[in-house]
Amino acid sequence: MTQQLPADTSRRSFLGAGGAAAAAAFAAPIVLTSCRATPSTAGARLGPALSGGRELTVGVIGCGGRGGGAAFDALKAGPKVRIVALGDVFEERVRGVAAGLARAQPDRGTVPDSRQFHGFDAYRKVLATDCDIVVLATAPGFRPAHYAAAIDAGKHVFFEKPVAVDPSGVRTVLEASARAAERRLCVVTGTQRRHERCYLEAMALVQDGAIGRPIAAACYWNQGGLWHKDPDPKLSEMENQVRNWLYHTWLSGDHIVEQHVHNIDVVNWAMGGPPVRCVATGGRQARTEPIFGAINDHFSVHYEYEGDRLCASMCRQQEGTDGRVDEVIHGTEGTLLTSSGRAEIRGRFRWTFAGDNPNPYVQEHVDLQEAVRGNAPYLNEGKRIAESTMTAILGRMAAYTGKDLSFAAALADPMDLVPKDPKPGPGVMQTVAIPGMA
Repeated sequence: MTQQLPADTSRRSFLGAGGAAAAAAFAAPIVLTSCRATPSTAGARLGPALSGGRELTVGVIGCGGRGGGAAFDALKAGPKVRIVALGDVFEERVRGVAAGLARAQPDRGTVPDSRQFHGFDAYRKVLATDCDIVVLATAPGFRPAHYAAAIDAGKHVFFEKPVAVDPSGVRTVLEASARAAERRLCVVTGTQRRHERCYLEAMALVQDGAIGRPIAAACYWNQGGLWHKDPDPKLSEMENQVRNWLYHTWLSGDHIVEQHVHNIDVVNWAMGGPPVRCVATGGRQARTEPIFGAINDHFSVHYEYEGDRLCASMCRQQEGTDGRVDEVIHGTEGTLLTSSGRAEIRGRFRWTFAGDNPNPYVQEHVDLQEAVRGNAPYLNEGKRIAESTMTAILGRMAAYTGKDLSFAAALADPMDLVPKDPKPGPGVMQTVAIPGMA
């Protein structure tokens, strides 16, 4: 038998006495208990932040598209927020974001020239200001060092995903996240699905038994190509690699890490933690020109989780191919299907998310700001995103080498791809991975 819930059934009404009784009658093996708290439902509002509380000041490190977007999202999250410092390797990016903020929000977004920094050491200058929160949105390869420095400087942090490109960087993030917890510094990451209402309600149902025990999953980020930057002869090789960071493993981690981490993180969420091992394949079929660096254009990974539970992960960036970006979680009593703005459960009972779904890119800043002010419980997502980032890195390492790898062994690997003191000059030498030859 199938229980068809009304389209407007909410998580709370479903889990109330009537909904729980109906579920028990139609699906006896499923036992629903009270909802587990999630970051947004535990205290912070779903929607604009409360106007009460002190003003918060924000510094932004990384003024590309995502850094500029995060700056605007931070301002949209609440009225008592001000951008006070900007930094990036490239001066034109800093000036561009500064001009856009000043036009859109002259009262809260105007950053004086004296607080607009550029160069490889710009992050240190932003951290030396009196900002309360720092946004870390540079190329991912720089993120572990920037994050560790931000925590040591006593800043609350919003940092984009992924948070590292190699096991050494993941370990740095884990250590810095532990220091953040000791100092009660709040940390929120750009895995916006963790702050999106449809995902939060769906995962609360899953955690309360709505699909039984999760036993298998599939996740996808398949799409066409993305942007690339032609070399600028006025810049050094290092600077050109940073401009074209997506195509250099030391900067992006490859697209399985930089992009597919979103979907992998959702599977880890449903499974209760990272996998124990994986086997993978991947390669370059469509993007073979030098402008595309040394990264792959497709990956397929088979992850194994504790208890003989499995996930099939697939991602590709190839022009002319069909797109698919979603997650499927199979349980013993049903299946959860999720994608941005959508969540549905099929099985012994049916549920479809309905209602308002506030912008998750803004919501993650709402949650951070409310936690910093003390209007919501303390938030530290550092360990969680480090584990999901490492899960993606594990898949890349297995595909590059052709070796079956365990999560523990990969995390302990000494691999460190990022120069300790990046500066204008020679770039990082890279070669296309050949499985079996590494």
